[in-house]
Amino acid sequence: MVTIKNAEEIKILKISGKKLALVMKALIKEAKPGITAEDLDKLANKLILNYGGKPSFLNYKPDFSFRPFPKTLCVSLNEVIVHGVPSKEMMLKKNDMVSLDLGMEYQGLFTDMAATFYLGSPPPLYKKMIQTTKKALLLAAEKAKEGNTLGDIGYVIESCAKKNGFAVIKDLVGHGVGYAPHEDPIVSNCGKPGSGLELKAGMVLAIEPMLTILNGAIKENSDASFSTLNGKVSCHFEHTVVVGKSKGIIVTS
Repeated sequence: MVTIKNAEEIKILKISGKKLALVMKALIKEAKPGITAEDLDKLANKLILNYGGKPSFLNYKPDFSFRPFPKTLCVSLNEVIVHGVPSKEMMLKKNDMVSLDLGMEYQGLFTDMAATFYLGSPPPLYKKMIQTTKKALLLAAEKAKEGNTLGDIGYVIESCAKKNGFAVIKDLVGHGVGYAPHEDPIVSNCGKPGSGLELKAGMVLAIEPMLTILNGAIKENSDASFSTLNGKVSCHFEHTVVVGKSKGIIVTS
């Protein structure tokens, strides 16, 4: 069931989103060659607690997973798209493409965001992919307004990717968020204009385009993370977006 959040709940989500964005900013600043993914995970946990929240990924088991996620932060490197499990053996290196994905519960409501960056001077193709994925997310957020559809959101993401020469990872999707880390509806990164669920003000969506090179085929790894099948690097950005009357409202900016 797709839920509608009221004005007070949206106010809390905006506060939560700002706090989560500050946590993400701090993590990106600390993510340098030589640091381990486990170090970043511990920092994420500490910062979320310091901001009065709870890590929503820690020990969370969504319906699509066969086991709970054991950490606060998802750290996905290079060809790993999402759900990378941080460990002390996973050390960040120069020329890594790093994706961080993070969720927080604050006053009973949930926000979710992700960002990708390159450690070092990115090759032009990788720089373009980061810029394109970020742009696709912003274009999609603009479409998150009452009267539009989920198909409108998916269409602008896929169109932006194709226009810039990248492939959308179609088998991984965004979702509703707010009362739980994952809610209805599914928010696809492809679609047809005017198709799918009609958006209503107060819906809250985690929109998360994932792009890669050549094709979007994927494989699931033994730790339940997902990688590109062809081994090419991937890029992932995500915001929690409130559907508004005239435009989408990004709460995790």
